[in-house]
Amino acid sequence: MKKVLLIEDDTVVRENTAELLELASYTVITAENGKTGVAKAKKHLPDIIICDIMMPELNGYGVLHILSKEESTKQIPFIFLSAKTEYKDMRKGMDLGADDYITKPFDESEIYSAIESRLAKVAIFNENKEKQITQIATENVEEFLFQPNEIRTIEQLRIYFTENVEEFLFQPNEIIYNEGDNSNYVYLINTGVVKTYKIDEQGKELITSINKENDFFGFTSFTHNINYKEAAAAIENVTTFRLTKNELQSLLEKNHFLTLELIDYLSDNVSEIKEHLLEMAYSSVRRKTASTILQFSKKIKKSPTDNPKISRSDLASIAGIATETFIRTLSDFKKEGIIEIEGRNIKIINLDKLKKIN
Repeated sequence: MKKVLLIEDDTVVRENTAELLELASYTVITAENGKTGVAKAKKHLPDIIICDIMMPELNGYGVLHILSKEESTKQIPFIFLSAKTEYKDMRKGMDLGADDYITKPFDESEIYSAIESRLAKVAIFNENKEKQITQIATENVEEFLFQPNEIRTIEQLRIYFTENVEEFLFQPNEIIYNEGDNSNYVYLINTGVVKTYKIDEQGKELITSINKENDFFGFTSFTHNINYKEAAAAIENVTTFRLTKNELQSLLEKNHFLTLELIDYLSDNVSEIKEHLLEMAYSSVRRKTASTILQFSKKIKKSPTDNPKISRSDLASIAGIATETFIRTLSDFKKEGIIEIEGRNIKIINLDKLKKIN
C-alpha cells in the first residue's frame, strides 16, 4: 500500500481527508503542523506528501523548502492543499517545486486524481529511467561508463529538459507564444495540454495540433531565424520546460544519435498532420466530428478511466467544419446518447458508439 503523509492543522479537515484516503486503500500518516510534518517525512519517507499552507510552527512553504533540500525526501511528490486561491500563491508554490495544488473545499475525486497522477508519473519516470540505463548498458557498457552525459534517445532528451531547464507555469487560455514571435525556444510539456493554432483573415481560430504531457512543441528552423508560424496557448493548467534553440542545436551537434531520433520524432508528427488534413478534406461531417472528439479525449485524459470535459470552441477550431454544422452534429450526437453537453463543454458517455462512427 502507498503511504501518504497528510500535514494539516485543522483537525476536522485532517481527520476527514485521512478517512477518505484510507477508504481508497492508502496508508495515511498525519501531522498537525509543519514542524511535526517535516520530522515524520524524514522518518517514514512516504510515497507522496499533501500539505496545508497556513499552519502554526512552520507553514507549508517552509515544509517544502526544507524537504526539497534533504536527499532522502527531495524526490517525494508534494501537493499543496489550501484555501489560498490567488494566482500568486499558486505560482509561489509551483516555483518552490510543488507538483500540484488543490484548493479547499475539494471533492474526493480531485484529491484521488491528483495523488494517482503524481504517483503514476513517478512510476513511469523510474521505469523509463531503468529501461534507459539497461538499454545503454546492453549496447555498450564501457561507452556508458565513460560518457555518462551522452544523449541518444528522445526519452533521454526529455530527462535532460527536466533536470537542466527552468520550468514555467501557464494558466488555462494563457498565451505561451504568439504567431510572429521570435522562435527562440523549444518546449517540453511536463503537465497539462497545449494547443497550437493560427488565426485566419476572418479572425477564426484554427487549431493545428494538440500536445500533451511529454510532447515537444515550438520547433522551427535550426539554421535560420524564422518566427513562429503559429501561436501556442494552454488549454488547462500547464507546466513546461523551455530550452533555447541555440542550446538544442548544440546538443544535436554533440549527439548524432539524438539528431536521427529527433528527425524520426518530427517525421511522425508530420505524418499525423497529413492524416488529419486528409480526414478534413474527405471524411463525412459525422466522422470529422467524432474523430476530433476522440483526438481531444486521447490528448487530455490523465488515465484510461478518465472521461474529460472538452471545450466546444476548441473542438470546432480543429474539426474544419462550419460552426453551425458542427453544433448541429453535436446536437445529433447528444440525441443519440453519445455525448452530454454541459455549458460550453462536452463529455463522452458512449465511447463505443463514437469509435464506430470514426
